[in-house]
Amino acid sequence: MDTKIFYDNEYLEKGLNAQRRYPNEELCRFMGRNYFNKDFSYKQRKEIKILEIGCGSCANLWMLAKEGFDVYGCDLSENAIKLGQKMLEKYNVNAKLTSCNMLSTPYEDTSFDTVIDVFSSYCLCRSDYILLLKEIKRIIKHSGIFFSYFPSKKSDTFIRSTPKERYDEDTLHGIHDSKSPYFGNDYLFRFMSCEGEGVQQLLSDAGFSVNYIETTGRTSNSGNEYFEWIVFEAISC
Repeated sequence: MDTKIFYDNEYLEKGLNAQRRYPNEELCRFMGRNYFNKDFSYKQRKEIKILEIGCGSCANLWMLAKEGFDVYGCDLSENAIKLGQKMLEKYNVNAKLTSCNMLSTPYEDTSFDTVIDVFSSYCLCRSDYILLLKEIKRIIKHSGIFFSYFPSKKSDTFIRSTPKERYDEDTLHGIHDSKSPYFGNDYLFRFMSCEGEGVQQLLSDAGFSVNYIETTGRTSNSGNEYFEWIVFEAISC
């Protein structure tokens, strides 16, 4: 199924229940490492422009806006943007939201201090992800930070998959394994590795330098299923 159709339907049917309502923990850690030391009183935070690609219903953006940053969000789904606006209104904060394809955004060159990708670009196959990195490189400032939280190939879901279930070396034709915590996500679903031709090599080829990379994971199904994420920060060189 087309990713846009899938999420337009999800947001239309489930509303704000289609996604979580509170910010990603690893994003909070990232902000703590890099930006939460900025002082409110001198309006330092408002000078920092942050874009979230695939912002969904703004579970991350309301927190960033509440913390005083200049916040932007884009998403492929118009329904997500409508719900995101409601989420922002609930917390009495503002962010500039746009419905667009993350591969071709309307933003000017070198616009952002930080671009964040929290479990969003995984819906792109490997070749499209390379195009995304070029787009992020275009819109991020020199020495700006790209933050990402992304599925790892060490997840049981990927390990169990067979070659015929894969669109390319990284990407599955949706999650049809009932044991997976993401069973039913019926669109391209990509995983990455840290080694070899994995994320670090792709980032280097696109003009980024990785300054932080870790993995985090959790179990489901009474501890019988493991899913892992790669968390990284990369500096635009």
